[in-house]
Amino acid sequence: MSILDQLVERARQRPAHVTLCEGDDVRVLAAAVRAAKEGIARITVVGKAQDIERCAAAHDLSLGGVTVVDPAESPFAEDLAHTLLSLRAGRDLTPDQAREEVLKPLTFANLLVHTGHADGSVSGAVHTTADVVRSAFQIIGRAPDVPKVSSFFLMLFEKPWHTRQGGMIFTDCGLIIDPDEETLAGIALSAARSAQELLGEEPRVAMLSFSTAGSAHHPKVQKVVNAARRVREAWPELAIDEDTQFDAAVVPEICKRKMPESKVGGQANVLVFPDLDAGNIGYKLAERLAGATAIGPLLQGLQKPANDLSRGCSADDVFNVIAITSLQAQRLKVAASA
Repeated sequence: MSILDQLVERARQRPAHVTLCEGDDVRVLAAAVRAAKEGIARITVVGKAQDIERCAAAHDLSLGGVTVVDPAESPFAEDLAHTLLSLRAGRDLTPDQAREEVLKPLTFANLLVHTGHADGSVSGAVHTTADVVRSAFQIIGRAPDVPKVSSFFLMLFEKPWHTRQGGMIFTDCGLIIDPDEETLAGIALSAARSAQELLGEEPRVAMLSFSTAGSAHHPKVQKVVNAARRVREAWPELAIDEDTQFDAAVVPEICKRKMPESKVGGQANVLVFPDLDAGNIGYKLAERLAGATAIGPLLQGLQKPANDLSRGCSADDVFNVIAITSLQAQRLKVAASA
């Protein structure tokens, strides 16, 4: 069974409630219908009802099992406007402006998550990443123990020619341009948790650099080393290597020569890139030249899951992100009840 199939099966076991706000896009609506039919999530599509119904009719999609909510007709709208006012207190938002803002499907969908009417949201097939992240950060909010919201890609290496089979977390490849050491440590901690919940494995973290175990001296190397030490203080039992070149992170024989004391042992499943230049280039190299499947960018560090889509996504991509969002929400519920 492929990793994606495993994720879908796990999501089906305890489906969470996921909102989507771009239901007049056939890719999103087809994925929503499929997700509801296959039972990986309870689905609410937010938007103008007539536009969503028109899209469904044009593409022969049955909305059975999918809840459609039109903000203009919702009994929640006034309460959500008051919630938005409280979230934006001190930012010169008037009650009338709040009522108008709530009519926007992206805002409405994330307010449903914030208020507990839903467990997570998926958007970005139409909206820009900047819009998706801004709305998620302002409405759903950052988790209290995380310095900044960041992103990751779930990278799948399952083709016959991949010498190493399985999944990996690449971070941050889509959001934070030049993290300082505190932010980089937060990214690594969030990514390790993402590996646990999505890969079902103990995280093995490599803090990537052009240096391995102090082979080079530079402020950029020291930033990575300091970040790794912060991570180790926060999570002492986590397997993590400090400054690590890519080959030492993923090839056991090379790791043994360069870092004989490594706890990761050249078998990293979490790659933490030092900045967005490296991360964005790295995931695209793996996707375009190595043929890896890249799912994301997915957001981490929020109080509740709100995930981004590429505007070039397919219906399958949207379906997969719905499954991942459902799994993230499951983990948060389990943690909250512990």
